[in-house]
Amino acid sequence: MKRIFKFSAAFTAFLSYAGYAMAQVPAGADEPTPLHQQLKIQFIDGGPPFMTPIILCLVLGLAFCIERIIYLNLATSNTKKLLQNVEEALETGGIEAAKDVCRNTRGPVASIFYQGLDRNDEGLDIVEKSIVSYSSVQMGQLETNLPWISLFIALAPSLGFLGTVIGMVQAFDDIQKAGTMSPSVVAGGMKVALITTVTGLIVAIILQVFYNYIISKIDAIVNSMEDSTISFVDVLMKHNSVKK
Repeated sequence: MKRIFKFSAAFTAFLSYAGYAMAQVPAGADEPTPLHQQLKIQFIDGGPPFMTPIILCLVLGLAFCIERIIYLNLATSNTKKLLQNVEEALETGGIEAAKDVCRNTRGPVASIFYQGLDRNDEGLDIVEKSIVSYSSVQMGQLETNLPWISLFIALAPSLGFLGTVIGMVQAFDDIQKAGTMSPSVVAGGMKVALITTVTGLIVAIILQVFYNYIISKIDAIVNSMEDSTISFVDVLMKHNSVKK
């Protein structure tokens, strides 16, 4: 977490400095302005006090999204193959062999299977309770950091709208001072208002796409987890009946 905040602070500081430096250099009349330079200029025009928190929301939100995507991809496994390997291990080597299969397989399903195998001697009722309890723990781990992503999705447009309101207040204040409704008087405040709003909405849209992907990935893993645990209990029942 500390590394994420340090990276975010360094990134936003660099973006502010680079944007300010590039904004001071006028582009050639015949040369098109590069996209990255346009973004830096817009960052400065929007006002660092408003744009920096919005960019921070983007950086931190993307950091949490990438962390979740990597974790969920590592947690995804072929549950049918795992169940087949566990069943074969039970038939050939017993409980300990099946435990070895689970230990050597990554993912929440293998961990749940291991907990069930570890309680096999206590009866199927205890096994089922253990599986249900540990499944809840694994689901909680899958959903780690999702509240933070939701916070940044809500916070980015809110900060943009805050910049809009303050920009409008600045525009009306300039009108009051100038005593006229000239477009050049209100242009500065209106520009801040529009840039911060657009940036906040873009950040929220980007994070929302990643958030929905993460949610769909979690749902797929949970459904696979529930189906495989039901089949796993059936395999244990079959093994225990054969053993008896």
